[in-house]
Amino acid sequence: MSHKNKAIDIIPPKHIWVGDKTAPVTLLQFGDYESEACAKLQPVIEQLLDRYEGKLRFQFRHFPLTQVHQRAHKAAEASVAAAQHGRFWEMHCLLFRHRRNLGSISLRDYALEAGVIDKNFISNLTDSVFGWTVRADLLEGLEMGVRTVPALFINGDRYMGLLNMAQLSKAVGSELSKAKQKRA
Repeated sequence: MSHKNKAIDIIPPKHIWVGDKTAPVTLLQFGDYESEACAKLQPVIEQLLDRYEGKLRFQFRHFPLTQVHQRAHKAAEASVAAAQHGRFWEMHCLLFRHRRNLGSISLRDYALEAGVIDKNFISNLTDSVFGWTVRADLLEGLEMGVRTVPALFINGDRYMGLLNMAQLSKAVGSELSKAKQKRA
């Protein structure tokens, strides 16, 4: 039996979190690596994670808008590939930083920069090994009512406010207050 036909266990994005896994507040984002709005939101997410360390956890799910962003799907696959090596967050940040240059060779270079050592990286992208994993995120997003990105959910509820530090911080703070009241 060849290695090509051998099934591999894939860690899906819905199992990858940044922050304390026991945090009372969860922030879920559906996004696209070529999206300018998602890229602008990234530093805000990082600030929120710093401000609410231990109280907030974050998850990024893939929602590539492939009709306008032709390279977003492969970039999402590359982040899933990096996640298999424990390097999702590093790759995630690099993809946003280089969102205008997401060709396959560039993706391989970003993976190396993120610390991914995988001789099959390019062939996995070419063979779309992680394509269905990205598609599963997209379908779940559609089921949750996502139509555009960035789409945020705080503790399962859709966040419709402004995507800035002040408003998101207020929303996270409100969820923390609710969590404290439940424990009291």
